[in-house]
Amino acid sequence: MRVAVLGQIARDLVLVVPEVPDAAGTAPVLERREVLGGKGANIAVGLAQLGASTTLLGVVGEDDVGNGLVDRLRADGVDTSAIVRRGRSALIVDVVCGGKWRYLQDLPESSLVHEADVMTSAVVGADAVIVQLQQPVDAALAAIRLADGLVVLDGVATGEQLAGADVLRADHQEGEELTGRCISSTGDAVLAGRELLGRGPSLVALEVRGVANVLVWSAGSEVVPLTDEDVVDTTGGGDAFVAALTFALVRGDHPREAGRLAVAAAGRAVGHAGGRSDLTGLRV
Repeated sequence: MRVAVLGQIARDLVLVVPEVPDAAGTAPVLERREVLGGKGANIAVGLAQLGASTTLLGVVGEDDVGNGLVDRLRADGVDTSAIVRRGRSALIVDVVCGGKWRYLQDLPESSLVHEADVMTSAVVGADAVIVQLQQPVDAALAAIRLADGLVVLDGVATGEQLAGADVLRADHQEGEELTGRCISSTGDAVLAGRELLGRGPSLVALEVRGVANVLVWSAGSEVVPLTDEDVVDTTGGGDAFVAALTFALVRGDHPREAGRLAVAAAGRAVGHAGGRSDLTGLRV
């Protein structure tokens, strides 16, 4: 199984604090982690941990941080041959307090994937191509058009992007933005998913915040309740979900089983601070 992932690569600084101070205030840091991050990197590493041969299309800086990010990806078993080097590396500061996150982001324009960065050889022939839609529209479309395997979109898609997709994953806020619907129940999510099926994809996975993930396809739907892990930080939950969902679909799982594996992966991801997870040996 070979999967290509287009998305953000960043240095992720995770700070767990007991409270967020007011202006001119201070707070102690209970836990500090400096790790490889960014949605693209998180998804690619998750796929590699599950056993897929994974190529990451992204950008890191021409700096020491960039060197470290590429070295970490290689150590994690990710193919870095399609990574572009320019500018300075992206930084995401994840401040976690009481199970909720706040991001401080330094994402230079140069750290985004441009259309010219999308390597044909990395995309063509891949069993699946995952496109993280916080990247520029033209770059995402280039990857979608080149793909001859399963196309998985993560985030808010344009009409043209949806038309070229096989699978769409959206969190609660993204699902509401895509459909203009209030998604407050699993029934709402099923209706929203059916609407999105009409725009191109054959499978839609939507989050109902705090309740479940709902998968909808032409012949049915499945509500997969969230796992019962204590939530420390939800940062990596969606990335782990996308990685496991794609892995399961490519190996031939029914959407119902693929959804269960994806929710289990998300549950494993939210039990610690930061977006980096360990999906090695994941089973349901």
